[in-house]
Amino acid sequence: MTSAISVKVTFQVCRPGFLVLLLLACHSRGALAQTPSPLQEWQYSGGIILARLFEPDLPKWRVVLGTAAEVQPVYDGSRAYRVEGGPVVNIHYRDIAYISSGEGIGFNFLRGDHYQVGVGLTYDFGRRERDDLANLHGMGDISAAPVGKLYASWVLSRKFPLILRVDARQFMGGAEGAVGDAGVYLPLPGSSKTFVMFAGASITFATDHYLQTLYGVTPAQSLASGHPVYEIPHAGTSAAGIGFSATKFITHHWLFNVDAALSQIRGSPAHSPLVERKTQRELALSVDYHW
Repeated sequence: MTSAISVKVTFQVCRPGFLVLLLLACHSRGALAQTPSPLQEWQYSGGIILARLFEPDLPKWRVVLGTAAEVQPVYDGSRAYRVEGGPVVNIHYRDIAYISSGEGIGFNFLRGDHYQVGVGLTYDFGRRERDDLANLHGMGDISAAPVGKLYASWVLSRKFPLILRVDARQFMGGAEGAVGDAGVYLPLPGSSKTFVMFAGASITFATDHYLQTLYGVTPAQSLASGHPVYEIPHAGTSAAGIGFSATKFITHHWLFNVDAALSQIRGSPAHSPLVERKTQRELALSVDYHW
């Protein structure tokens, strides 16, 4: 009850300026991505669904450009980490369409004050054997591939803006198979006109084909790598995690964004010989400019 009241007061005090800026506080992710990422799926578009609910007259265009750096595992289940960088590009046309380095391109074909349903197309950079020869030698590469996505978001209410989000992603090549996420997140008490925070949790499901590609070891791969043969028995839960996003508006146009996530590999994938560490972490930082 206390949290709900705190969130309500924050929104009453900060409207409408807070929500105008909130539109710009989304996805710091650069163009480099792996299969999969510890970052929660909702973090790519955190807060966008609230825009129309609190600010019905959306600007025609919202543009954010910047640069990002992130620390993430070399591959899912790896003990080793790497640092990568890339551009930030977020262009939104009202609440209808977007082009984003975090979410690809998309179109919201159903839109309302409390809900949003859309389709998108993004790109996955796969997994390279040379990224970790100590553990991936003999496993071969997982090629890059386009990924189709269907998603939906729903806001509980203006007084308590808890957001429910579900999505399903189909890999067209590369890892192949399909992945789905179900998550909840909300703006945190203490958010203001110049400092916006979100936190939430999600769970990930995947088909057996996708899980076998990422975590399985075939007889041929076993001979080449030295790992024991490992077959994924069935589709199911592959991960669960929590995420935190914060955006600080340094000036009217410049902003600094932080995304942090912790993900736990679960189910059959957790027992794969490729998984050196079940708990995966990621930190992404960006500096952006908006028009």
